[in-house]
Amino acid sequence: MDRARRPRSVLAALTATLLAVPALTALSSPAGAADADLAVNGGFESGLTGWTCTAGTTVDSPVHGGRSALRATPAGNDNAQCAQTVTVQPDAQYTLSGYVRGSYVYLGANGTGTSDVSTWTQSAPDWQKLSTTFRTGPTTTKVTLYTHGWYGTGAYQADDLTLVGPGGSGTGQPPAAPAGLRTTSVTSSSVGLSWSAVTGATSYALYRDGTRVQNVTGTSATVSGLAASTAYSFQVTAANAAGESPRSTAVTATTGAGTGGGPSDLPAHALVGYLHAGFANGAGYTRLADVPDSWDVIDLAFGEPTSAISGDIRFNRCSSGGECPGAESDADFKAAIKAKQAAGKKVLISIGGQNGQVQLTTTAARDAFVSSVSKIIDTWGLDGLDVDFEGHSLSLNADDTDFKHPTTPVVVNLISALKTLKAKYGTKFVLTMAPETFFVQNGYQFYGTGKWGGQDPRCGAYLPVIHALREDLTLLHVQDYNSGPIMGLDNQYHSMGGADFHIAMTDMLLTGFPVAGDPDNVFPPLRPDQVAIGMPASTNAGNGYVSPAEVTKTLDCLTKKTDCGSYTTHGTWPALRGLMTWSINWDRFSSWQFQKTFDGYFG
Repeated sequence: MDRARRPRSVLAALTATLLAVPALTALSSPAGAADADLAVNGGFESGLTGWTCTAGTTVDSPVHGGRSALRATPAGNDNAQCAQTVTVQPDAQYTLSGYVRGSYVYLGANGTGTSDVSTWTQSAPDWQKLSTTFRTGPTTTKVTLYTHGWYGTGAYQADDLTLVGPGGSGTGQPPAAPAGLRTTSVTSSSVGLSWSAVTGATSYALYRDGTRVQNVTGTSATVSGLAASTAYSFQVTAANAAGESPRSTAVTATTGAGTGGGPSDLPAHALVGYLHAGFANGAGYTRLADVPDSWDVIDLAFGEPTSAISGDIRFNRCSSGGECPGAESDADFKAAIKAKQAAGKKVLISIGGQNGQVQLTTTAARDAFVSSVSKIIDTWGLDGLDVDFEGHSLSLNADDTDFKHPTTPVVVNLISALKTLKAKYGTKFVLTMAPETFFVQNGYQFYGTGKWGGQDPRCGAYLPVIHALREDLTLLHVQDYNSGPIMGLDNQYHSMGGADFHIAMTDMLLTGFPVAGDPDNVFPPLRPDQVAIGMPASTNAGNGYVSPAEVTKTLDCLTKKTDCGSYTTHGTWPALRGLMTWSINWDRFSSWQFQKTFDGYFG
């Protein structure tokens, strides 16, 4: 959160110069009577199984056939190719075809042993069929099929890709569908599953409510990150080099009730705001007692460390003799906290902010953090803690690549500290987080330094913290402001300034997403009652302000699936908790416009 009215640096999308590439002439010939389709998972019904992609995911709309299609977005140095190698016969005729959408989409085959072929379209606003043929060389037994776009030209889609011709001697058959799928354990957030082994299978894929969520090599697995008190349907498939089996018979399991991540006395739809308790800036000082009753969670900004690596957090109130004329005494401040709590409100200390870099690099810093934060909570009688780590507080070591099992000390120590505080204060402890989009949704594309290095190590660095604390987390309200363009689940970049950005960013939290584009490493969705949308209260408060009409569009889309504009959400969430804003002071400065919008919608 900004103390001053100045934007942070933002992450910009890569751009590139479009290069012209001549088309190759496509051939055609009919398939023989004994020919078969050799492409594995050409309709992308099993995610990206069988394909190796530099960038890409599967989507359920638009599709040419079935339930899924490929969607891939080229970058300035990557044409987003998806490829697979198939077994063929020497000196045989083959027809490669498929359906594509988008600009500059290519379909081709390499390693034919004769002349490699490709076909392409410069523009396909709707599904268009591409087709080409080739003959294999006298010793060719494997051919690589591919589809790709062109550098920096936007996303493309592909579906129902086929390679028709005689199968090679080593082609084989996909395995049979697994039998005996059953649950072995059920908790509030996970379901254990097992099934019978399938002859010829080399791996298995688990599906949750029709979406592939995990690949394993054994005959058991645990699906975690589930919502409490929720029914889920599971299926499993078997796979080998020849392809994937049909799905097994489904089994259904309902997770336990769980603790819910915090107190149950929050209203169904809550308004969260930050109160400048330690400074004034251009918005002026607002007494806690003067905060209207519409605000259900009040975050006191900020608790800050004595140094970046000390872990020693101090909360220094703004005094009436300094920049905050009219500030109340400590006694009156404590009385206002008690009065808010008596009215059912939650008052938290927010740690960090723009100027408060917190790096728990050692266990000593971790322990100092727990001790000093506990002292603040006890001294002022607060309900909990808001984690507002920004800037360089969190980053990932180069060898830390799995958000489910982090190893970076600043991340591991923060998780440990928050779990300790939660255990100390019990189920009534309110734990909220306010990360920036760069540390959360940006993890869909990038995580840490990346497989080849060179990325910002802060990319997605909040994901392991959120995931580890999801059972203890009361609210996550990502700052949908002061942000660069972020790629959504539609593989399009979304920018601040309208409902579209908030819809796309929130949909990612409520749907879940593959981290760094890896379909086998999915960040699970949060419960809708754990999510609020972070917005600036006014144009003065930060970049990314949207009008009350755009706020209403956002809420209509996410809670009713109406007025969604061009973005199609993956669900409807009437239990979405509500809105967060920076800040209460700036909203007062703007005649309480943000509060009035919330009250008008949920009141």
